[in-house]
Amino acid sequence: MLLASAALADEAAPVAASLAVLTDPQVGDCVVFREGGVGLLLLTPVYWLKGSVAGVSRQQRVIRACPRIGKQASAYTPADHARLAGAMPCVDEGGVTADGAELRDVIRVQVAVADWETPWSHQQGTTGWLFRGQFLNQTLKKGGVIDMDVTWLVPCEAGR
Repeated sequence: MLLASAALADEAAPVAASLAVLTDPQVGDCVVFREGGVGLLLLTPVYWLKGSVAGVSRQQRVIRACPRIGKQASAYTPADHARLAGAMPCVDEGGVTADGAELRDVIRVQVAVADWETPWSHQQGTTGWLFRGQFLNQTLKKGGVIDMDVTWLVPCEAGR
């Protein structure tokens, strides 16, 4: 079974899977969401959202097949990204169980936004989860709280 975060490892998906994993998040932990940095010879820019954990919740979610968007990830609109993110964690169609669903424990964190860097034009970067001062369909503001899956985040680097 292949989880969507691994299946969507391209310029439009969060890059936390390739970095240090955030384990057992605690309120007050500094966390970063990163997007970009792909390419073999020339790397795309890395855009980011930094904040602190304001809350942690553990949930059981029914894992279903990921929505089929019907276009390449580089052509996704912000609404497409929000639809896919809302379905995560999900599996590719080949990984769906016989009854079509399974329960899995999921950790969600509420992140109090401290700072960010997003592309403002298509020339700066493809529209991803971070674009024009937004995370998916939420406008970023200092102190604003965003709910997200813990697997999308990495711990802040020491000294930053």
